[in-house]
Amino acid sequence: MPPRLHFVPSGRPATIASRISRGTQTPLCLRLAPSRCITANEKPLPKAQEAGPGPNQEQLPHVSEEAAATAKITGEEGPELEQGTPVQEVLKRDEASQEKAPEVLKEQVQPTSPSGTRSFSTSTRRRQEPMISFEDSGVETSGHNFELPALPLAANMHLKHRYAPIVKQITNLLMRDGKLSVAQRNMAMILNHLRTASPPTVNPDRPLLPGAPPTSHLPLNPMLYLTLAIDSVAPLLRIRSQKGIAGGGVALQMPVPLSLRQRRRQAVMWILDTASKKPTRGSGRGGFAQKVAEELIAIVEGRSGVWERRSAIHKLAVSARANLNIRRR
Repeated sequence: MPPRLHFVPSGRPATIASRISRGTQTPLCLRLAPSRCITANEKPLPKAQEAGPGPNQEQLPHVSEEAAATAKITGEEGPELEQGTPVQEVLKRDEASQEKAPEVLKEQVQPTSPSGTRSFSTSTRRRQEPMISFEDSGVETSGHNFELPALPLAANMHLKHRYAPIVKQITNLLMRDGKLSVAQRNMAMILNHLRTASPPTVNPDRPLLPGAPPTSHLPLNPMLYLTLAIDSVAPLLRIRSQKGIAGGGVALQMPVPLSLRQRRRQAVMWILDTASKKPTRGSGRGGFAQKVAEELIAIVEGRSGVWERRSAIHKLAVSARANLNIRRR
């Protein structure tokens, strides 16, 4: 490095470096040292540690080899390991291969079969039939608490038809604004009230349907209680006004018979109308259901006003039955 010149003896020294001529600089290509590649001959790669055999290298012996080793120990005659499945047996099982097989093999397959029998095979086992039949041995299958239903299933076995028809019909009539869950809750409250109520006392002037059970048995079966109360006051007929049947503009009243579903619907509508006019006692969401249940009990006891409605319809139908003989003009 060139010498430094100090012009000021005291204070901060001023350093002045002389300029180096460009001719004496080393080129950049010569400054970089060439990288040296180490080959495998000079420095061999480290050897991998010797590991044991892989999971698929030590497989279990074949079933025929195990049988041969067992027979050798016990002194019995085992299977021949060098003998494979004869071609004749393969051709016998495959008809398509028989057509394309050589003539020599066809002649061997047709007349004779290979001699000797083998209890073991070096080929894949065929699927065998179960040796035990539960039907023959009398063993019962477990896993079902109840017997399986007979097929085909009945119409009432569907999930949508799990309720009795009369319960489903009354639930639909109780429903308002499409709130099915509220109607089902009210229906459950009605049945529960009928179950917990005291046995009713029947009025002899307004008898129930013939064949009805004793009144002391009705709370034990609320479904029967409900059906008996509705069918007892269900009208048999309805009155239809028809104009022009006798000529002119006079309307005649014609009695029309009703089906079972129509009779029950009319009776339920009368019951709901009468229950809605009763005063509410207390508060809560079960007030209307309690009023309907009390009206059903009143029907069985003969105290309900629905009986008068039924009698009025029947009297009017009897008086109007003469209009059935009038022919349309």
